[in-house]
Amino acid sequence: MKPIIEFCISNLASGAQKALEILERDPNLDVIEYGCLGYCGKCAQSFYALVNGEVVTGDTPEELVDHIYQFLEENPMF
Repeated sequence: MKPIIEFCISNLASGAQKALEILERDPNLDVIEYGCLGYCGKCAQSFYALVNGEVVTGDTPEELVDHIYQFLEENPMF
């Protein structure tokens, strides 16, 4: 089973699209877009994604990608 990375379409429109495009190139990840994930406060403040159900944030799309990979290293699925 691959890690699941979920993005809110509003956060993508705010600039997280670049992070999504980087992560979609990784064949070891399942990247999914949703209309709303219900984290509007976080969405308004920073870039974020849900990684296996946990919120991961970053101040830039590149930082978000770095934090996602760091989270995956620190929280292996198996």
